[in-house]
Amino acid sequence: MTSTNLFEFLLYILVAILALEVVARRLALPPAVALIAGGVVMAVLPGVPDFAIEPGLVLVLFLPPLLMEGGYFTSWHDFKRHIGGILSLAVGAVLFTTLAVGLAAHWAMPSLPWAACFALGAIVSPPDAVAARAVLERVELPRRLLVELQGESLLNDATGLTLLQFAIVAAMTHHFSAGAALGTFFILAAGGGIVGVTIAWGWLKTLPLLKDSSLTILSSFLVSWAAYILGEGLHVSGVLAVVAAGMVVGWRQHEAFPASLRVRITSFWQVMVFLLEAFIFILIGLTLREITRHIGSPSEALALYGMPVLVVIATVIAARFVWVYGAGLARSGLARLLNQPAVPFSWRSAFAVSWAGMRGVVTIAVALALPEAMPGRGFIIITAFAVVFVTVIVQGTSLGRIIGLLRLRKTEGGTLSRREAMARVIRAQHAAIETLAYDESGALVHPRLLEQFGHRVRASQNYLDNTEALAGARQAHYETLLATIEAGRQELLALHRAGRVEDELMHNLEQQLDLQELAADLERSAP
Repeated sequence: MTSTNLFEFLLYILVAILALEVVARRLALPPAVALIAGGVVMAVLPGVPDFAIEPGLVLVLFLPPLLMEGGYFTSWHDFKRHIGGILSLAVGAVLFTTLAVGLAAHWAMPSLPWAACFALGAIVSPPDAVAARAVLERVELPRRLLVELQGESLLNDATGLTLLQFAIVAAMTHHFSAGAALGTFFILAAGGGIVGVTIAWGWLKTLPLLKDSSLTILSSFLVSWAAYILGEGLHVSGVLAVVAAGMVVGWRQHEAFPASLRVRITSFWQVMVFLLEAFIFILIGLTLREITRHIGSPSEALALYGMPVLVVIATVIAARFVWVYGAGLARSGLARLLNQPAVPFSWRSAFAVSWAGMRGVVTIAVALALPEAMPGRGFIIITAFAVVFVTVIVQGTSLGRIIGLLRLRKTEGGTLSRREAMARVIRAQHAAIETLAYDESGALVHPRLLEQFGHRVRASQNYLDNTEALAGARQAHYETLLATIEAGRQELLALHRAGRVEDELMHNLEQQLDLQELAADLERSAP
């Protein structure tokens, strides 16, 4: 394939992404399902050129920005509060699933060496950050469940990749030391965290030197790749380096970024993350062609691998249920033994967490990157694709419906509601203007601002006290406000088309109207 043909093929993929996204929304399907199915169709269509990306390139190209974005929007307070549950899933569940899959694979295929069986377990054990995000952002879960699932998706790849390294070494050298593996794991994790924090801190210190929003946005992408590449180059966890960098930048962005930059950088990252995620799911489908090269004819592959693959898929799903319910009981028992308070998952919550175990591109990329001399490499690749396909199609499609049937309610615990938090912000602003509205002689110099914020304080408190009675009036208020903003935009557009307003002024004023519309629309749709 020439460079021109490759570019044209990438354009076709972009068109397919747009079409599949529209289809998914029309049919109320998770986009991941439609995109993977589209990729599978493209893989089997005659005339579609061979398109394969080196597995190592998949990891370094796609994984760092997506993990960086996930870390950026992670709540540090929630992360700390639920660190026990996060580590239980990101480390404990991955270890347990690796062990269970290794045992099941060896039972189903006794000829496969133990090290290869556990390598397969390490490959399919961690749920994928992209697949989890694609599903979780379209469902409503209690805060604790959402935090633990999102935290798991950020950390578990590090556990799975580390276990895989040990398994590959054992398979190739026939030597394994549990003590050395445990020590190495902690070194990799701690080293990755240190690298990520250092990269993020250094970047935040250089921001004043850039003095341009476009350069800042570009450099934010480089931070993710720098953390990953430097971490891997220093032989520590590149995954944890990126997550740590994202969390540090996310924690500091409120002070480090001005409002205009924060709006632009968020918008840019939203588009880029959408494209990266969409390409990943298309690539998962396209890998079917690569996988068929390892299995021969479908009938031979089904006869040889059909039963073992089904055993592994069933084990992957069942092992998560066993771990989630077992760990919940163990944590409750330990809390009672230590006479400490515990808030265990209900069986409904545990079921939702157990079912949210979608695998994704990391599983396939790592399987394809196995050494050619790895025993059972063909079986591992086929099984990895089957696990991804089944978990995304079956679990990803049904998770929202299952959450609805379980009647899990979205709770905020002891935190303030959006309205309560906004009322506190408005009161702080009013307190500030009460002082700043007067000059040194005590003369009122900003009466309009004082009146405006006083009205906002009274209105917000009145709405908190009479939410149900005022809901309709509030909706009508913001619909009217949106209509006035649209009227202003139409007038500005008419002036611009008549040549009365220059382009630069047009864009500046339109941006102000856009921000007003965004704020009003957010208030109108907020609960």
